[in-house]
Amino acid sequence: MTPHLFLVIGGSGDLTTRKLLPALYAILPRRGCHILAAASGDRDDASYRALAAQALTASGIPAAAAAAWVAENVSYHRVSHDGAFDDLAERMGSLDATHHLGGNRVLYLALPPAAFAGTIERLGRAGLGRGTGWTRIVVEKPFGSDLESARQINDALHQHFSEGQIFRIDHYLGKETVQNLLVFRFTNPIFEASWNRDRVERIEITVAETLDVTGRGAYYDRTGVLADMVQSHLTQLLTLVAMEAPSAFSADAVRDEKVKVLRSIREIPSDAVVVGQFGAGRVDGEPVAAYRDTAGVGPDSTTPTYAAVRVWIDNWRWQGVPFLLRTGKAMPRRTTEVAVLFRRPPVCLFHGVVDNCIDSNDVLRLVLQPGEGFSLEVDVKEPGTSTRLRPIQLHFSYSEEFGEIPDAYETLLADVIEGDQTLFVRRDEVEEAWRLYTPLLGTSPAVLPYAAGSWGPDAAATLLPDGASGWATDSV
Repeated sequence: MTPHLFLVIGGSGDLTTRKLLPALYAILPRRGCHILAAASGDRDDASYRALAAQALTASGIPAAAAAAWVAENVSYHRVSHDGAFDDLAERMGSLDATHHLGGNRVLYLALPPAAFAGTIERLGRAGLGRGTGWTRIVVEKPFGSDLESARQINDALHQHFSEGQIFRIDHYLGKETVQNLLVFRFTNPIFEASWNRDRVERIEITVAETLDVTGRGAYYDRTGVLADMVQSHLTQLLTLVAMEAPSAFSADAVRDEKVKVLRSIREIPSDAVVVGQFGAGRVDGEPVAAYRDTAGVGPDSTTPTYAAVRVWIDNWRWQGVPFLLRTGKAMPRRTTEVAVLFRRPPVCLFHGVVDNCIDSNDVLRLVLQPGEGFSLEVDVKEPGTSTRLRPIQLHFSYSEEFGEIPDAYETLLADVIEGDQTLFVRRDEVEEAWRLYTPLLGTSPAVLPYAAGSWGPDAAATLLPDGASGWATDSV
């Protein structure tokens, strides 16, 4: 791995201690790279290293190994409050010279979106957008709160960085099963031949979380489910499921095809959206308080914690096939799943027999978490003299086949350091997605109640095609 300095602005936050440090421990060599955590807290190198070692130990790394790695590879810098990053630039230069890092650096903004523009400007004024080696800047989602704010963040980035330096990170794109979507589709002819309006009745994308918003109430109440999940995670999954084969497996070729999908999506009317907010209930047998009773949330809040959206893609492959996106907090189980429901045969050959036909679609389930893998439901005849049909699953599990798989942040951070932008979001992707969802922010329908531990408001079923027996994920 090329020597470099990995700067994390927001180095004391939960993202850094829970995700970034364990991922960097996994991918960085023991020497030749260095991490500089920058934050406003009154710490020094020793106290921050103790915090970092504790975070690594909590992630499962032996205490002695964590302490040794942190002592060798981690430093801390308290950022000043005078609006300038000159002292930070000086510290980075000193570490670069000490550790022979070649002027290469990653600038990671582990910050709330409201702090992006100001921090980018301070980095630029301090000359940190360019160096003697390569420079790459990483920005966490959400990329704005609407189309206008997304454009403002992008404009701020482009004042000091080129698009080739910018890595907009959505950790869902680093999951092995998400990456495998392209392999699954484009290297297995049996699926690619069926991946179209002639064979597919509908596609459901579900991201269900059992967690409520404890600890994130104030942030979530400003953001809501459309910005937090639908515009980013679910829409990124949609583009990968629906895109055409790229001309090459390269960053721009893949992202070009994703943008084509976004530009083909029909304007989403408000009656194609159902939003809800969870009330008190039980998840996994434990009581969950209502969203409005969460610290940081207003007692009269109308911020949705659930959304179901029906999307139509007006192109040759998908004309007439509904894509149903659904996500929510305090759901009955945690899952991220793409369900491809194939059309039923046009004629049932088994009408008139005792057991009749199975009145359901064959379903391909691509599971992103937990239990990464896929299953395909097919109908078979049970042994015996009767014509009894039963759906069975052909199943593949990553953990069963390969053992433990890398965390998404390990994959994505390695790609940042290597300069591979394939799994990162380009400017036009961000703005095309916000073009679709910004009109809904002010015109979405009334926020409906649902009990914690349920699958959301009953009204979400109205988005399903006529004759559908329910959401595919609910029946698992």
